[in-house]
Amino acid sequence: MSELFRNVEARTRLAGTNKLEILLFTLGIDARTGRRETFGLNVFKVREVLKAPAVTAAPEMPSVVEGMVSMRGILIPVIHLGRYTGIAADTPPEVMIITEYNGHTQGFLVEAVDTILRLDWGSMRVPPDMLNAQMTGLVTAVTELPDGRLVMMLDVEKILAETAPPQDETIFQSIRPVSGADGIVFFADDSAVARQQIARTLDAMQVRHRSAINGLRAWEDLQRLADHAEVLGEPVENHVRIILTDIEMPEMDGYMLTRRVKSDPRFRRIPVLMHSSLSSSSNERLGRSVGVDAYVPKFEPRKLAETVAGLLGQAA
Repeated sequence: MSELFRNVEARTRLAGTNKLEILLFTLGIDARTGRRETFGLNVFKVREVLKAPAVTAAPEMPSVVEGMVSMRGILIPVIHLGRYTGIAADTPPEVMIITEYNGHTQGFLVEAVDTILRLDWGSMRVPPDMLNAQMTGLVTAVTELPDGRLVMMLDVEKILAETAPPQDETIFQSIRPVSGADGIVFFADDSAVARQQIARTLDAMQVRHRSAINGLRAWEDLQRLADHAEVLGEPVENHVRIILTDIEMPEMDGYMLTRRVKSDPRFRRIPVLMHSSLSSSSNERLGRSVGVDAYVPKFEPRKLAETVAGLLGQAA
């Protein structure tokens, strides 16, 4: 299975077409429901799939953190996904998925992996509010397979945020306000955890903001803002100063959103800032190719504040 993930550059090119490849996996039969559900991860973030190795337990770790393993001389934290999601399976996980987010590597223990599917982001739907409430925002998108199974895409950023050491709160206290920042920063992200951190950063800068849960909703909102500006006889950049977007989002990804923004004359003077946990240089190059003006890794508030301030023409 590991050889499927070697050609990252080739797979990255899919993102410019609003397509993605997902790795399907299961976490076991849930003792509460008697069902085996199917979950998915974006292949861009998967580095390797292997038989679950022996894991060294570490003291004072959250219960969902199984421990750590050494892979080619690198210590990797290992998270028990079944335990995290509350799926009480009788059988132990047999597979470990090695992933990379924001340059950090971690392993996820799962029951088994199924296959890799190539899909259009347009076929990935926002989960119903009831499901989001039940799973506290853990599922960011749902798609239906030809055999009738529903695949749930997990918010890995939420998982990592809740299992990693607490963030240093002084980071936000060190962000200085910017002066005279008229208009808003409009941002799109399907992760509730990421949206919260973006909002905290912009609040610390005293910059007004508005958000959407994916690229399609963002595009619809931006068009309404442009129509409103036209009624007022003003350019839309008087109202929207920066458009900030994630890459991976159901219905429309960040690359497609950027292409639409850059091809619409009404938005041509508004800079687009890409904000993603896809940390490879190939993803940044692709962002630049569709017109992105700046690229910042997720969960780095200081870098985000500095970049936003720069785009606003001010010192952070």
